[in-house]
Amino acid sequence: GFYKFFAYLNLFIFSMLVLVLGSNYVILFFGWEGVGLCSYLLIGFWYKNKEYGYAARKAFVMNRIGDLGLLIGIFILFNTFGTTEYKAVFAGAAGISKSTIEIICILLFVGAVGKSAQIPLFTWLPDAMAGPTPVSALIHAATMVTAGIYLVARSGALYINAELASSIVLFIGLATAVVAGTIGLKQNDIKKVLAYSTVSQWGYMFVALGVGAYSTALFHVTTHAFFKALLFLGSGSVIHAMGGEQDIRFMGGLK
Repeated sequence: GFYKFFAYLNLFIFSMLVLVLGSNYVILFFGWEGVGLCSYLLIGFWYKNKEYGYAARKAFVMNRIGDLGLLIGIFILFNTFGTTEYKAVFAGAAGISKSTIEIICILLFVGAVGKSAQIPLFTWLPDAMAGPTPVSALIHAATMVTAGIYLVARSGALYINAELASSIVLFIGLATAVVAGTIGLKQNDIKKVLAYSTVSQWGYMFVALGVGAYSTALFHVTTHAFFKALLFLGSGSVIHAMGGEQDIRFMGGLK
């Protein structure tokens, strides 16, 4: 399925660029849904395996839960500002009531929780390792799942005015970093170890966003994209060399 694989992968890259390059929340949402669809298609790439199909469906459903929050947030945002353009929204943010800003920020964060696999919506990501390893490297380490971080950082002008929402971001990020890191210690599947480590790293990024260190969070997004993608590709290389074995208890002396 080479042609299918690269078609899906390029569709994903297209969607991610739409998400990042749009000048308003509606275009961001189009890209957001596009990457969710591609994630579903690529996790269930080996569709003859039932388990992989279930993993893809789980990812799709959990993302939809988060997306509902994001969508309602965008509706309220449009209702409040009369536009979804970043420039206009951020310029008018100071003149809006505190409670409205808080509600918008919390709903946007619900979208980020689904996409960036934070507590309680993080269980889909380790299952997403059913997809081919390059997919794990590109989508589930470097790009799609960092969309939640991007959304919160992009909406920084709103979060600066929302203390409650920022502290929610902080504490959920903190809880995720600790819980996912702890779960990762007891995993035996080489890719699941990396998956839980990834979830834990986004927890750190959300902690940075919660305390208002937006540039720090984006810096970590960039560094994490490189090192975690390389770790995934390295694990794929090991799995191939071991003849498809993913259990680290059977590995040793691999140098």
